[in-house]
This record gives sequence, structure tokens and C-alpha cells, in this order.
Amino acid sequence: MEPTVFFDLDGTLIDPKAGITGSIRHALERLGVAPVPSPDELTWCIGPPLLESLESLLDADRAPLALRYYRERYGDLGIYECTLYPGIRDALSLVRGAGRRLYVASSKPGVYVERILDHFDLGGFFEGVFGSELDGTRTKKTDLLRFALERTGTKGTDAIMVGDRKHDIQGALHNAIVPIGVLYGYGTAEELAEAGAARIANTPADLFETIFD
Repeated sequence: MEPTVFFDLDGTLIDPKAGITGSIRHALERLGVAPVPSPDELTWCIGPPLLESLESLLDADRAPLALRYYRERYGDLGIYECTLYPGIRDALSLVRGAGRRLYVASSKPGVYVERILDHFDLGGFFEGVFGSELDGTRTKKTDLLRFALERTGTKGTDAIMVGDRKHDIQGALHNAIVPIGVLYGYGTAEELAEAGAARIANTPADLFETIFD
């Protein structure tokens, strides 16, 4: 069977920095946090489940309210404060043209993922989208990928996961999926290697060869 390829969204297909960090800053300001970290100081929040990041920034008691404040900005404005990585459209076209089944697997709520794909007219590349639920279900990549494998009828050994953070790599390994890291997102080479990435793509232009290596 030709491998199924799951792509992370943030840091892999799009650069979401402005929207995510801007919405986190909005939430912290609403909670009266001072000083509010700069966007560059919040890039570590891109990739992990958002509630976990907010718990690290604040505490478990205030994090749910911060998430609500985050969404009040992100859902209307922040969702579109992102850019498509140069070369991604060509890379997806090549991988799909080679007969692979493509899906998005993101810990971001699926309703947001679908809107972003529509915004960039990327939906035609993918057979489906797997995201978390707004109530927090499937925010962990291990759970999300297990669900995706079940829904697509795919064995882990017949799948590839492409992502930029350790959570993507670890989630893939926990499901016997081949993990491929990308360095143009928000994870470092050290992070990806330590997590167990089988191969690493330096740029979107490298994705096709890295997937077919």
C-alpha cells in the first residue's frame, strides 16, 4: 500500500506566529498579566496543545479562562494572521501527484483548520482533516493520530507524519508511524532528533525527496 501522509498545520504548512502570539497576548492582557511577553517570547507556544502552554504561562486555574479570551480574538482575526510557507503548494502537488493519500492532522480545533485551508485554497490537496475538538478532545498528537488511523483504515506502518515539533514526532512513533521533521517551522534540529525523527526536511522544497527517501 502506498503510504498515507499526515501533515501538521502550524509550522509545517503555514506560519501562524502573528495570529497565535497576538491572541495569547490578548488573553494575557484581558487577565491583567504584566508585563505581557513579546511575540518572539511566545513562539514556544506554537505546536503544543494550547491549553498546556497557557497552563505554563499562568496556572491550571486561570488557563481555561485565558483560552476563552484567546479564542475571542483568534476566531475572528488571528486565524487569518498567518502565511503559507513558500513552496508548500508545489510540495503538496508533487506528493499528491505521486499517488499518496494526504490528510491534515493538527492539534488545533478542526473548525479552525478547515477555515485556514479554505482561506489558502488548499483543501483540494487533502482527502480529509483531523483536528481537535473545542472541548479539548484529541489535542494530544498521539490520540489524534490514533483516531486518524482508525478513521482512514490505515496501519501505522503504512503512514508518514510530517511536522515541526517534538509532539508530532512522538505522536507518530507512539502509533508506529514514520516521523518526518521539518526545520523551517518552530522546532529545532536538536528537538526533532531527540524526539526520534526518522528524516528531516530543511525547506518545503525538500519535502518531496524527504518523504520518498
